Amino acid sequence: MFTDKTITCKDCGAEFVFTANEQEFFAEKGFTNEPQRCQSCRKARKANSRGGNNSRGNASPRPMFDAICAECGKACKVPFEPRDGRPVYCRDCF
Repeated sequence: MFTDKTITCKDCGAEFVFTANEQEFFAEKGFTNEPQRCQSCRKARKANSRGGNNSRGNASPRPMFDAICAECGKACKVPFEPRDGRPVYCRDCF
């Protein structure tokens, strides 16, 4: 039913094969679009979207803020700036 297809990556222009097995998997999952990027470009894009290295090759870590847990009173760090009057919880209490 499915046959291997050669597709050109929209990011790097390299050709890659969209195998019959991959097409079957896509169909089982209900995906209607074919992949537009080769595997290495998909991995790079995924890493960048998850806070990995950016396009310049250096990581930009998320700023962390000091806080005191409203439940146990321990000092902790959170990825947002705490506001007055709003409780902040440490990882254990959250």
